[in-house]
Amino acid sequence: MNETLIIFAKNPALGHTKTRIGKKLGDEVALAIYYKLINRAQKVTKDLNCSKVVYYSDFIDTEDTWDNGLYIKKKQKSTDLGSRMAHAFEQEINQGAGKVILVGTDIYDLTSEIIEEAFTKLDDYDVVIGPAKDGGYYLIGMKQPNPKIFELEKWSTSTVFHETIKLIESEGTTWTKVTELNDIDESEDLVGTDMEDLLNS
Repeated sequence: MNETLIIFAKNPALGHTKTRIGKKLGDEVALAIYYKLINRAQKVTKDLNCSKVVYYSDFIDTEDTWDNGLYIKKKQKSTDLGSRMAHAFEQEINQGAGKVILVGTDIYDLTSEIIEEAFTKLDDYDVVIGPAKDGGYYLIGMKQPNPKIFELEKWSTSTVFHETIKLIESEGTTWTKVTELNDIDESEDLVGTDMEDLLNS
């Protein structure tokens, strides 16, 4: 079964990435952190045996550090996060992907093994999800388009994971989860990572 990994990535820009960290440590530090997170996401995903598609937030960048030979490049469409994710799933599945996993670039502890586990779990479940410690989720996967599960009233809240599970269950679809991980959204999230030194920069 054809497997596709979608990676949602923001186009790096001063003052527009890791904004909560930027308020405490400055926009330059926040941007440096985001570049490190992108680099880590590339190391985790580059050798995966699946199709890999980077969906950019603003424009397709063919001259950045995402290898054009390893990653297909597309642009996110629609407005809010939910509709952008729903559109990306629909596009990849309609183009022949049998299993699709979507991740972002904010999870320092994400591993290739977790992504591979998520693909495997789709053999037995309709949806797989990776909860984040802040109440959201960092990974979601499915085999059929299901835009309803992305119709949340608000994103970036502590109830996103639980509200999404309610929507999944209301659709009559089965689900399972992979390991809970931590988003890098606040300056304290850098403690214990190789970016901790930036707290004192």
